[in-house]
Amino acid sequence: MIINARNLVKRYGDLVALDHLSFSVKEGEIFGLLGPNGSGKTTAINCILSLLKYDNGEVEIFGETMTPDAYHIKRNIGIVMQNVAVYNELTVYENIDYFCGLYVRDKNLKKRLVDEAVEFVGLNEFTRFYPKKLSGGLLRRLNIACGFAHRPKLIIMDEPTVAIDPQSRNRILEGILELNREGATIIYTSHYMEEVEKICSRIMILDKGKAIATGTKDELKAMITLGEKITVESYGVTEEQLKRMRSLPNIVSVDYRDQVLEVKSGKGKNNLETVLDFIKKEGIQFGKIYCELPTLNDVFLELTGKELRD
Repeated sequence: MIINARNLVKRYGDLVALDHLSFSVKEGEIFGLLGPNGSGKTTAINCILSLLKYDNGEVEIFGETMTPDAYHIKRNIGIVMQNVAVYNELTVYENIDYFCGLYVRDKNLKKRLVDEAVEFVGLNEFTRFYPKKLSGGLLRRLNIACGFAHRPKLIIMDEPTVAIDPQSRNRILEGILELNREGATIIYTSHYMEEVEKICSRIMILDKGKAIATGTKDELKAMITLGEKITVESYGVTEEQLKRMRSLPNIVSVDYRDQVLEVKSGKGKNNLETVLDFIKKEGIQFGKIYCELPTLNDVFLELTGKELRD
């Protein structure tokens, strides 16, 4: 295991930020920490890195106990924090060169790594720019380059795509997958379930400092009763019809608002066929029909009773 965190507890007065949190990260995986804002993701990262003192528990990284002064461990870790951390008085190239130089002393090797990092994040045209001249997306890319330029074995990314444009977000996600293919183990925190579903090989869902569930996205979705969600644009559906639809086999819930019928079904076959047969039999006028499988938000909703972004 790259990381073993056991029974972590962190309190701020009466607030329990981490509630006996335990998890492990395997070599070569992209491990996602998914949860709403305030769920404990950043606190967990800070405790793992010994940047924050915790009240109980223990952390091992690369098979050794992690402590604040374990610099031989920290040399093999890259960190991209939620808040951009670069020097405004240095250019793009100088920033990457500085952070890489904290770990790499050989000048020739450092230059090669810095050049590779610039190329990797697509900042070739901006190397002489100062951070204040960069857009939010480019600034995030610079932040990421500074975090991994020294090519660490473990890279920790805490909400790296917050408040950036879709193009930069896609570029960052593609870069994370490429880093992983090149051998890096990555911890990725986010409250964007779409990102976590796209790139993470294994996911832990956090809520109020507790691990609600851990597994691959398919394993997490298999934990809940929801099979699929069927959405139908429909007109003039009566309460009696809704009541009869709710009594259909394998139907979990039926809601109707603003001329949109939303039907959630349990796992099984022919659910869409059952709903369409009912609509036709009842003579309900309908337009577009959508059918989708459960998302990680559905998993979170069923396990906690609230939406991921509530």
